[in-house]
Amino acid sequence: MKPEIVHRLHRHFEDYVHDAGGVEFWYARDLQVLLGYKEWRNFVKVVDKAKESCQTTKHEISDHFVDVNKMVPLGSGSEREIPDIMLTRYACYLIAQNGDPRKEEIAFAQSYFAVQTRKQELIEEHILLTERLKARARLRESESELSRNIYERGVDESGFGRIRSRGDMALFGGYSTQTMKERLGAPQNRPLADFLPTVTITAKNLATEITNFNVAKEDLQGERAITDEHVQNNTDVRNLLVRRGIRPESLPPEEDLKKLERRVRSQEKKIAGTAGRLTNSETGTDED
Repeated sequence: MKPEIVHRLHRHFEDYVHDAGGVEFWYARDLQVLLGYKEWRNFVKVVDKAKESCQTTKHEISDHFVDVNKMVPLGSGSEREIPDIMLTRYACYLIAQNGDPRKEEIAFAQSYFAVQTRKQELIEEHILLTERLKARARLRESESELSRNIYERGVDESGFGRIRSRGDMALFGGYSTQTMKERLGAPQNRPLADFLPTVTITAKNLATEITNFNVAKEDLQGERAITDEHVQNNTDVRNLLVRRGIRPESLPPEEDLKKLERRVRSQEKKIAGTAGRLTNSETGTDED
């Protein structure tokens, strides 16, 4: 996510934070707009899913979701009462987690509410970390699909390993998977992708997705035909990167994804404890 987008969204989200007895909260009606939901009834469904998640994690729903009513102006100059919900940072985080991360507002919110201090630079860092984790998950999924596809077409597990290795050589300018592990200081018994930057993981995934598509479309059979297809796709992706000044084999290694994942998960587990709790006695408090 581009820094200017993070800056804009950070400013918007900060504009709507409230305080009740030292506990930060957001109103659901405001969060609906911030997350890009047009209809309240659709947003309420996401809130209900978040409540289920809250219950699953053994936290009291009433500590984080408090029903309130508020007055809104009408065009005639009068007012009417509408239902709303006070949401702690943890509640907002659960709502964001139950949304569509392809929407930039929701992808931002997932990191915004996960970071305790909500400083922009920490949010940007968290977004980069989660984007890398998501890219790795997509690659894992596409490689699993490739393994299933080629098994149905006469290629065994050893053949799958050879196909993937040849693809790596094409992507990394002739360097084998093992050689790339040595260059990056990655253990030989760990997947290379766990030490690659997001752009390279995404490149590997794109090549694999194209291979999956063409294997099915062209009904490719056997190791040789599928290898040729996979090598060509990795070569094409490499050429695109090189034209943009990116040589995959020359990029520095990134932090071990296993360690990164543990750190992110540990951080997210602490959200409920650091978000504070709302009580019915506080629902009338709103001090900005």
